[in-house]
Amino acid sequence: MRMIMFFLVGLLVHVIFFISIFDIYFTSPLVHGMAPQVSPLPPPASRLLLVVADGLRADSLYKPDANGSTRAPYLRSVMEETGSWGVSHTRVPTESRPGHVALIAGFYEDVSAVAKGWKENPVEFDSVFNESRHTWCWGSPDILPMFAKGASGDHVYTYTYPAEREDFASTDASRLDTWVFDEVKSFLQSARVNSSLMSSLQKDQNVFFLHLLGIDTNGHAHRPMSQEYLENIRLVDSGVKELVSMVEDLFDNDGRTAYVFTSDHGMTNWGSHGAGHPSETLTPLLVWGAGVHTAQRVTEPQKYSDGYLQEWQLEGLRRVDVNQADIAPLMSSLIGVPIPLNSVGVLPLQYLNNSDQFKAESMYSNAIQILEQFKVKMAQKKETTLSFLFTPYQLLTESRQAEFINKARVLIQLEEYEEAISLCRSLIGHALEGLSYYHTYDRFFLGCSVVLGFTGWTSYVVLVSGKTLCVCVLNVSGKTLWWMGVGATLLIGMFLIIQRSPVTYYIYCLLPVPVWYSVLKDCYCVCLPQVVSFFYRAMLTVGLAVLSLWPLLSGLYSKAKFRSLSWVLCCLFLATFPMMPVVGREANIHMVTCAGVLSLLISTFYLWLARKRTTLHLTDRYLLIFQVTNVSVCAYVPTSTHSSLQLKQGLPLLNQMISWTTLGSSLFVPLLSSTRLFHRLLSIFLSLTATYLLLSTGSEALFPPVLSWLMFVWINIEQEAMLSQGISGRQELSTLDFSENIDITKIRQLKLDDIRRSYFFVSFSLVTLFDPASVYCFLTVFNPFIMGGLMMWKVIIPFIIVMCTFETIQLWKCHHILHHYLVLLSSSLHPSFLQHFFFLVQDYGSWLDIGTSISHYVIVMSMTIFLMLLSLMTHILTSRRVSLWRTRKMHFP
Repeated sequence: MRMIMFFLVGLLVHVIFFISIFDIYFTSPLVHGMAPQVSPLPPPASRLLLVVADGLRADSLYKPDANGSTRAPYLRSVMEETGSWGVSHTRVPTESRPGHVALIAGFYEDVSAVAKGWKENPVEFDSVFNESRHTWCWGSPDILPMFAKGASGDHVYTYTYPAEREDFASTDASRLDTWVFDEVKSFLQSARVNSSLMSSLQKDQNVFFLHLLGIDTNGHAHRPMSQEYLENIRLVDSGVKELVSMVEDLFDNDGRTAYVFTSDHGMTNWGSHGAGHPSETLTPLLVWGAGVHTAQRVTEPQKYSDGYLQEWQLEGLRRVDVNQADIAPLMSSLIGVPIPLNSVGVLPLQYLNNSDQFKAESMYSNAIQILEQFKVKMAQKKETTLSFLFTPYQLLTESRQAEFINKARVLIQLEEYEEAISLCRSLIGHALEGLSYYHTYDRFFLGCSVVLGFTGWTSYVVLVSGKTLCVCVLNVSGKTLWWMGVGATLLIGMFLIIQRSPVTYYIYCLLPVPVWYSVLKDCYCVCLPQVVSFFYRAMLTVGLAVLSLWPLLSGLYSKAKFRSLSWVLCCLFLATFPMMPVVGREANIHMVTCAGVLSLLISTFYLWLARKRTTLHLTDRYLLIFQVTNVSVCAYVPTSTHSSLQLKQGLPLLNQMISWTTLGSSLFVPLLSSTRLFHRLLSIFLSLTATYLLLSTGSEALFPPVLSWLMFVWINIEQEAMLSQGISGRQELSTLDFSENIDITKIRQLKLDDIRRSYFFVSFSLVTLFDPASVYCFLTVFNPFIMGGLMMWKVIIPFIIVMCTFETIQLWKCHHILHHYLVLLSSSLHPSFLQHFFFLVQDYGSWLDIGTSISHYVIVMSMTIFLMLLSLMTHILTSRRVSLWRTRKMHFP
């Protein structure tokens, strides 16, 4: 009962500290209560047409074909004649949701949206659509609803196709764009016979939004250099041309329509996006129509040194680059609506074809709009901080704010527009820095509280579970400690109450008090550091190479040459996997087939070794035959699926059924097998490998068979190590049975070999941290939670294989020592190691960067809990047996 309580308390502590990173790093930066800002001068346009070609790279649109012709002739003519163009620089994460938020709302993705699966708004925000009189949207059900939901009133109308159409295995993803164009055409045609609709369309401050997902879907399925991707660009170009003609005709060519064509993000050559490669962050931007500069010829070299102007053959046309969030204030300025309240974009004046006064007034409104956010943020922080502890942002104190505003107004009145614009830009820069300053104001204080608490908990775990490794360094009476704890609790509580801190602050700040009380009461300290490479995967290769020398250095090579040689070769082979690229590798389905063949060969070798020593019941033989056949089928399914997708025939239903059935039965089928040691291990290996093959697209499929063979060698060589130490009672491995009861009273003290085995476990486990490549054998329709779950299971499979090896060692040594390994791992996570990862958690960058930083922290923090749960699961997986049929009693020799 005491151990159960200890486990539950530990689980609670780990959950609290895991949640803390979301409360510290991933809180919404958005504030509310600002006054809307708009230029007092009349706008140049009455309506705006925004077209976003999802996943379109800048070079894919701008760069001519090999024969010198353009794949988007209409948009090229806009650049050369009627409009302005440039590159929109997106910010990581380069995903659809954050890209559209930046374009339409003017701020970069609220990272707290990760908790909503990027489907919903964690905090509602303002947008150009919300500020418009009417907005009509057509496109994906993943993008449009978030802007309609956040709009005040009922003036944002969305028209979406079913989510099932967003299928990466679709025969022709460009049909998504065709659907959008057809719907818009039908809408415009209906306006001619619908007087009420036409009346709404004739009003000013209207927005039409087209979200085109076909290019992105074709890029994922066929890569950006494919014919499907490039043909989709041509389709979009012709669709935009026809649509512009219909709009101009509908409004009698009144010259009051502004057009914006851009993309939310680009795409890598291998069909992915989310990170910061230029192919992902550089997107096209074309603006033309009312209030926009026409094409401007230049003869002097432009300031851009990236070489794209020459590559795209656009040296003679003025290029105007912007940050993606700058497009929101540009659209607001064109149609005369307030800039979105949470926008951090800076108005790109080079696109505007208007008076200097209009530009100055627009830039002033932009500066005040961002300053309003800063003022609200500062007021919130000042209200919840004691006056003598509050440190304002020095570059933008209240007096300096008033100075900036007054001077800008005076300059505009004196018609010193260039100076006014320059001053407003300076004010915007300071306000943006100040917003970041106040958003992270409490981060260091909370971070120190969390690290202090977890350092205490780590010390306590080692204290109660591994006292033989600790040294007494202090002796404080219990009564003194109790009063010290009460005093610390009261002081911290009063401080938080005065500052009106959130409830979670009380938890993070008060939790260290009882934890450190428990530690200091017994006054032990720990000194067992361990350094593990999380950032440089090559260090894992070095570590495995060193581990390969163990039989040679320990003298085991002379006693078991074949097993020692197998150990060396397996470690070196396994050491090659961390050197393989995590992302950006091309699919190699033939390697999956080879991995299936290797798994079958290993299974055959297992059975051959055990053929004379143990006998199998007929039903167990049938089960193994079934599992071997299933592995053969699963080795073929990825090839079949890949071929079907390449031929645009979709995901075969039979392959999908096989995949889900194999996954669902992967932990159940081994329970039907014999509990004899190698027979059960073989059954687990076959079951898990079948699932891993279905989740693989290349060389990573070889990992489970190589790892399993190394685990088999490890089991045998550990027995040789025991024999070499003179430990008697060696038992034949093939005669061991997992169902034998282990006497948990035989708990011995830790020895040097136990430390060595724990380090072996860490090394083998960390190599399993592969980035999963594909789930296309299971589904092709985008579903982040199901796909994420499948990827997580792929990562856990090698952990299960390694943990089953520990169960085997535990069984044959007849000592319940597994929890000592967990204690070693927990104590090895030195407080500075945890501190290192806690303060390296990122709330910026790509989803890969953010996710990796969170993963590192969680792995370090929760390794003990994770291993306890995994140990329980593998114990059941190895020792329990389910009988679906009556078996004849057998007598083993």
